[in-house]
Amino acid sequence: MKPRELQNLGLPKKGDALRLAQSICKAAAEAGLDKRTLRDTLQAVVAAPADHLTDPHFGELAMHLTTPVVRPTFNERPEPAPWQQWGQDIDDAAIRQMANACRLPVAVSGALMPDAHVGYGLPIGGVLATENAVIPYAVGVDIACRMRLTVTDLPVNTLKGEVERLVQILEGETRFGIGANFERPRDHAVMDEDWAANPITRPLHEKARRQLGTSGSGNHFVEFGTVTLAQPELGLAPGTYLAILSHSGSRGAGATVANHYSRLARELHPELPPELSHLAWLDLDSDEGQAYWYAMELMGQYAAANHEVIHRELVRTLKCHALATVENHHNFAWRERHGDRDVIVHRKGATPAGDGVLGIIPGSMADPGYVVRGRGNAASLESAAHGAGRVMSRSAARDAFTWSAIKQRLAQANVTLISAGIDENPGVYKNINDVMRDQNDLVDIIARFEPRIVKMAPEGEKPED
Repeated sequence: MKPRELQNLGLPKKGDALRLAQSICKAAAEAGLDKRTLRDTLQAVVAAPADHLTDPHFGELAMHLTTPVVRPTFNERPEPAPWQQWGQDIDDAAIRQMANACRLPVAVSGALMPDAHVGYGLPIGGVLATENAVIPYAVGVDIACRMRLTVTDLPVNTLKGEVERLVQILEGETRFGIGANFERPRDHAVMDEDWAANPITRPLHEKARRQLGTSGSGNHFVEFGTVTLAQPELGLAPGTYLAILSHSGSRGAGATVANHYSRLARELHPELPPELSHLAWLDLDSDEGQAYWYAMELMGQYAAANHEVIHRELVRTLKCHALATVENHHNFAWRERHGDRDVIVHRKGATPAGDGVLGIIPGSMADPGYVVRGRGNAASLESAAHGAGRVMSRSAARDAFTWSAIKQRLAQANVTLISAGIDENPGVYKNINDVMRDQNDLVDIIARFEPRIVKMAPEGEKPED
């Protein structure tokens, strides 16, 4: 009998009882029991297992169902790991998620960024240091989601005089949406890495090759805009330049890796209470932990290559030169030393902000983003926000906004929108300048980016973020 049929008869959706029932049904069928007799007997066993302990076929299952399930004990920390919050405009649910994460026995310390909002397990904008353990869901589903900025030598007035051409180039050289790929795949050395070293990444190689240079859905984007420097930075003189900004991650390959190892981690930690189940971890001394770490780092290389290809092809088609580049991950785990301890730092929707480290913190499609230099604040685990942060869910956004009002705001901001979902409009985000003010002890602003031509996944695409 199929798992669905067994579940309909009252067996658990997964676990030893389901597997045992499948095995017994197969053996009973081979012994001559017809399917109706199997179904009727199994239903009776599930309803009253104590009455069927001596059944020649189903006695073992009846015994299993009458044996009390002993749940392993969750040994949380005697006291929660210390953590600190930046910003006050954060919903209570995200704060509870951060506090819960610090109950884990592997937790060392944490931080909550001013753009924080609810996620799975760890909130988006949550930072968590652990002891020799990695938490797949604290890295995130879109492993190594990242930002990349390229400053070009094109005249800034190209943004006014050649809008149609720039739109055509974005449409021609990028792809958006779930499953988006190129019929003629792009080339990059990342595809020569050893994808076969991990059984989960091995079958993903061809899919990843076809999706190289694409941007997925959700809050991912590619934009043309201006970047302004008040002082000499990035090897450039003060002034305003035409730039390309992109936001995306490791696409379908990363999601497959995340889902597999998150499920595995939960199976290895059945003791975790429901509110912590998505924070199940893998010990880095274990085979499972090492396998995930390899796959995560490969996805990091792939996400970086994905952005490199996007920018390479845009620069090539524009017939211009790249003057400077800045980029950073914000869904990843790093081996770092903080204080006198070696730890694993998870930044789920948080930007690395070590002393002197460059990063990018975007706003919305109608608001500025910022190039920043980290101040190395130890209390934040040398981290900062990764964006403005949502203030409402996607479903609420679809009910609250109309395109006519959004288009007025975009026109006021001098932004040309090629495509996007209404749940990514500027009104669903916090004020980026408030977020930047709340973390002025974490980063210094060195440049300001203003979006002018924006492309995101079209309306109706399911988010991948």
